[in-house]
Amino acid sequence: QEKIDISTYSAESIRNFSIIAHVDHGKSTLADRLLEITGTIAKTDRNKQVLDKLQVERERGITVKAQTASLFYSHEGVNYLLNLIDTPGHVDFSYEVSRSLSACQGVILVVDANEGIQAQTVANFYLAFEAQLAIIPVINKIDLKNADPERVEKQIEKLFDIPVDECIRISAKQGTNVERVLQKVVEKIPPPQFNTTDPLKALVFDSTFDHYRGVVANIALFGGEIQKGHSIVSAHTKKRYEVNEVGILTPDEQPTHKLYAGQVGYLIAGMKEVTEAQIGDTLFMHKQPVEPLPGFKSAKPMVFAGMYPVDQSEYNNLKSALERLTLNDSSVSVHRESSLALGAGWRLGFLGLLHMEVFNQRLEQEYNMSVILTAPTVPYKAILSSAKLIKEYGREEITIVSPAQFPDKLSVSEYLEPTVLGTIVTPQIYIGKIIALCQGRRAVQKDIVYIDENRVMLKYLFPLNEIVLDFYDALKSLSSGYASFDYEDAGYQATDLIKMDILINGNPVEELATIIHKEKAYATGKFICERLKDAIPRQLFEIAIQAAIGKKIIARETLKAYRKNVVAKCYGGDITRKMKLLKRQAEGKKLMRKLGNVEVPKDAFIRVLKRQPDK
Repeated sequence: QEKIDISTYSAESIRNFSIIAHVDHGKSTLADRLLEITGTIAKTDRNKQVLDKLQVERERGITVKAQTASLFYSHEGVNYLLNLIDTPGHVDFSYEVSRSLSACQGVILVVDANEGIQAQTVANFYLAFEAQLAIIPVINKIDLKNADPERVEKQIEKLFDIPVDECIRISAKQGTNVERVLQKVVEKIPPPQFNTTDPLKALVFDSTFDHYRGVVANIALFGGEIQKGHSIVSAHTKKRYEVNEVGILTPDEQPTHKLYAGQVGYLIAGMKEVTEAQIGDTLFMHKQPVEPLPGFKSAKPMVFAGMYPVDQSEYNNLKSALERLTLNDSSVSVHRESSLALGAGWRLGFLGLLHMEVFNQRLEQEYNMSVILTAPTVPYKAILSSAKLIKEYGREEITIVSPAQFPDKLSVSEYLEPTVLGTIVTPQIYIGKIIALCQGRRAVQKDIVYIDENRVMLKYLFPLNEIVLDFYDALKSLSSGYASFDYEDAGYQATDLIKMDILINGNPVEELATIIHKEKAYATGKFICERLKDAIPRQLFEIAIQAAIGKKIIARETLKAYRKNVVAKCYGGDITRKMKLLKRQAEGKKLMRKLGNVEVPKDAFIRVLKRQPDK
């Protein structure tokens, strides 16, 4: 493979930028056009979201992983090297976006001319704004018949204070006016202010795993230069590596002789495990240590779910599949866990529900593993008051991830639950329904802003466990799909939590215990009991299925016994004859119930534990 020489591009002629937008506003399509115009990929009709390489991304039409590409472009007789990063738009992956922005000096903010500004547009704009990047607003999809670019320009001016005449109207699908975007990138985005004479300083902002070459780290150079044979050290692990290959991504890897300050590229240096290429790590020359760059806040898992192999013999295969998949997705946290009903497994922490679904889908597609995922939960905290427990745990505040760890109310001064600050952008006509929905989820209204005459932005403080299951679906169906939702972490707040046990014939079933807010206990208990009643097969004796808080029973369903018709042989005769037979049968059933043991079948557990929408 021919190595490209990129030494001719000085720092002044380099531009690093990424494309940010709400989900489905046309980021990846715009990236395709930019790749075509600069001749990076051939022009064909088949270029649809070239940068979305994963099968999950292709099927769902969403971007999950940020992708990098280098473009060569000449403007007014000067050759420029543009490094483009295409980012995901979904709220769960805003961690990917903030990482990509750290390697850029500017962004293209894409807004759909039809939809206007949505929740994620606002969130991504502020990410770029806080990073003090140059922002180029682009209004996309002007070829649609309902497009209203004037309205969108006004929204951008009102919310983001960007003058109307800076907006570029394009249609990425048809390629209208896209060239203008490239010119604007060259004119508006500042070149990176770094020097090749400084000591090497490189930021790892992403990494993937290749079975043959080990870890491929995506790096942005903040100083110096790097080439094959250099000896580098990681600031995080203090390990030394020898560089095997450096290059740029034109979406595919293209080896080069060197990488220089201000450029974005990839590096392969014989790292065996992805944990070595810690995202946010700084690499420097051996014997020339530098001040490490401020890394990223590590991704905080917001949703936890248990993952178990369908068959325990698959445990080791699933273990290796999980290890390889978490290499490419460093924001998933993994802890071992075992359950009486489902055997050995893991508790995984995800950034959100979509993240969980995508992870599960990638396990099935890329590694052919089928797994059982339990209903998602969130991490609670408890502040202990009993000296004995504080001594046992070694600290006053403990984190509770599963109901088995839930401490008794007597030894706790208060329970805390995680909260998030949610932003909802919606057309005005749905506002009543949405406020009712939020109040039903114990949310507190913080702010309400009218963006223009028919768009409203609502801010609410939500308990995380209220939105984790199906809030997004409920919001979409209430607003015919028009409302958009985005949230950020808002710390913990004190709350009234209880542990609800499920009893079958008076015996608690470990796996079905849940931690829940006091107000919601009755409804949830009733719901689980009803679902269990359908899932457990009938026996020859009566089964009582109960939901209990401590000693208090709050819901009950009774599964009736199978009975033989003992009075079938009586025709006529005295009533006492029938009574005697029925009484004898009742006594037998009573004895059986004392001795009988209810085995809850595994598929009943799976049906109850699996996430299912409300009836």
